[in-house]
Formats: sequence, structure tokens, C-alpha cells
Amino acid sequence: MAEEPKILATIPRNATEQLQISINSYKEKQYLDLRIYYTTDDGMNWLPTKKGVTVSPDNLLTLKEAVEAAMQELLTVEE
Repeated sequence: MAEEPKILATIPRNATEQLQISINSYKEKQYLDLRIYYTTDDGMNWLPTKKGVTVSPDNLLTLKEAVEAAMQELLTVEE
């Protein structure tokens, strides 16, 4: 039986789509999964799409550094 994903965050895109960030398992290995989910019943059920990316633990540091660089560039307030 497949293990349920551990949802870390949900980011709304619009009324029928959201980005779910979760930890999933595949073949007994864990991965970070960033995937678009959609709903057709006002958010009662969310279903995954093929739109997404899976990041192996070996690449998490690179992803973290890229997100930190993006935060510095995009959130810097010019004086």
C-alpha cells in the first residue's frame, strides 16, 4: 500500500488550482514533490496533474540556495 504524502505547504494559484509542496515516497525512497493540483468540486477534493517536479534529496541544497537567491533578488526593497 502506498504511503500518503506529507504536505508541507499549499500555495493557491486560482480558484481551481494550487501548488502542493510535499514529501512523497517512490520505491522506498523519499522525494520533495512540487505539483499543481486541481479541483472541480469547490475544493472538496484535490487531484494531481502531470505539471510538477520531483527533487531528490541530493539536490535539495541546490534548490534551497536558488530559492534564497530568488528571495534576495525579488524581496529586496530599494531605498
